[in-house]
Amino acid sequence: MTTKDLRKEIDRVIQEVPENLLDDILSYLRNIEKKSKQDIEALSDLKRIFKEDQELLEKLAK
Repeated sequence: MTTKDLRKEIDRVIQEVPENLLDDILSYLRNIEKKSKQDIEALSDLKRIFKEDQELLEKLAK
């Protein structure tokens, strides 16, 4: 998916979100906007690790 496609899809989904959640979404996006590129990359790496090792993490949680 291209960046343009992603933006369109995000916009489409936001249009469907209940009004009471819009403030929370905006706050979340503003927090991301404030983070440094290095912080964002670290979070992205952590997300990838969790996704790749989901089965292992579930076993450890038990």
